Amino acid sequence: MSATGSSLSHRVDAAIRRHLDGRCSPPRLGTALTSALFPGGARVRPRFALGIAMACGDDRPRVSDAAAAAVEFLHTASLVHDDLPCFDDAPLRRGAPAIHVAHGEALAVLTGDALIVLSFQALSDVADAAGERLPFLLATLAAAAGTPSGLVAGQALESEPLCDVAAYHAAKTGALFEAAAVMGATAAGADAAPWRPVGARLGAAYQVADDLHDALRLGGGGKPTGQDDAHDRPSAVKRHGIDGAVRVLKDHISGATDAIPCGPMADALRTLVREQTARFLPESLATRFGIDATA
Repeated sequence: MSATGSSLSHRVDAAIRRHLDGRCSPPRLGTALTSALFPGGARVRPRFALGIAMACGDDRPRVSDAAAAAVEFLHTASLVHDDLPCFDDAPLRRGAPAIHVAHGEALAVLTGDALIVLSFQALSDVADAAGERLPFLLATLAAAAGTPSGLVAGQALESEPLCDVAAYHAAKTGALFEAAAVMGATAAGADAAPWRPVGARLGAAYQVADDLHDALRLGGGGKPTGQDDAHDRPSAVKRHGIDGAVRVLKDHISGATDAIPCGPMADALRTLVREQTARFLPESLATRFGIDATA
């Protein structure tokens, strides 16, 4: 990880702990919350939000930190709920027992619920500093969380008899990446519109990489593979085949970096995006198909 990437990770973890402080109660729920958040995964989404905030001047770092924490709280909530027996019934997450396995199904449901609320509390914690930026931050987070095109909608599409793969991926994964980009820019007082496609393309790349990882049963991601087939879910591999999905992945990686607006930190942000891409792209997959995510 680069020096910038390392500092962003420390900044994200510090923000999560700050906004979690005093909210880990009752005790068993607090333990489950801490287990869900630490140790974290790659923190791709909140680091992305902070990278964009920095590219836009980061004039209110308390607000940027809160936005990053909110994004990670919401993402972690989606993982906890996704692993539940009524959805994937996954035994592992981030290399450890899933929350419903370690703490029971009831506490897992409540942990996910609490994390969703925490995402909004993190923003409310900095209302004084956010000022006129707060309403748009809240609206962006809510849109990414709910319907018709947020995380809840994406999860619900798995229950539909017919599902458009692009719409499913855009809601299930792309919505929060897009929100991370928009919230990073908004937290820094910049126009969010130019950053929206960067988040959308990065989110699309992440989902296609995840579909390939799952279909090829590559392992090493801290969670079970073969889930798309097991649950008959739509995926880029089912739609395009392995080679077609790889072509789509390459296109999204290029599209994400090409969409970054010009500016003094554009190159640094492109490096960050490529670094984050390398983290969620399995090395064996990159080598097998000749994808250079770090060039």
